[in-house]
Amino acid sequence: MSPTILVIDDEPPIRKLLRMGLATQGYAVVEAADARTALDRLGRERVDLVILDLGLPDMRGHDLLRAIRTGHPDRPVVVLSSRDDEAGKVEALDLGADDYVTKPFGMAELLARLRTALRHQLAVQGERPVFRVDGLSVDLIRRIVRVNDVEVKLTPREYDFLRVMVQHAGKVLTHAQLMSQVNASSEPQYLRVYMRQLRQKLEADPERPRLLLTETGIGYRLKAPDDAG
Repeated sequence: MSPTILVIDDEPPIRKLLRMGLATQGYAVVEAADARTALDRLGRERVDLVILDLGLPDMRGHDLLRAIRTGHPDRPVVVLSSRDDEAGKVEALDLGADDYVTKPFGMAELLARLRTALRHQLAVQGERPVFRVDGLSVDLIRRIVRVNDVEVKLTPREYDFLRVMVQHAGKVLTHAQLMSQVNASSEPQYLRVYMRQLRQKLEADPERPRLLLTETGIGYRLKAPDDAG
């Protein structure tokens, strides 16, 4: 059965664009122009993923996101936001959004974000024992990390950060999410130090990382796995 996507946006042209673009990729689409309709549809219909525009007429988008997370904690949510709203993106991610796309957006980018969010939903239901991407492999059972089949020794705290990013591969994680999940100091410099150390050990060129990617002003993203499709 094709995944069903709920598009929540008060602009008819955006809903039409998304409806047409998603339909060409085999997705079923339902729509809501406001928060009340969105919550009603979520309560009555099968929805596999939500695309949420943060600017809605009857409720603050972040408040709707909080309501979705309360009533449907496992439902992936990809947020649409304005280009200059870094604070809004961070708040949405900290509230549990799986990813964000900045307006104006390309359909190819949005589709990639949707595939990642749907894959992540499946992964948390049955976590993969070995993660692989671009020569990096992380054995989550034996805690073994390899780069191009050569074992790399990480400190316990470096491994903790990498493990969290592997569990959310392809998804952007805010600074606060990363620090809270490893019970680390909340100082931003602390996280930058560990990301720099991980890049030195895992990246072919630490100054031009291809695996551990920076989302400027927001956090970090580990490249999605090789079998992303």
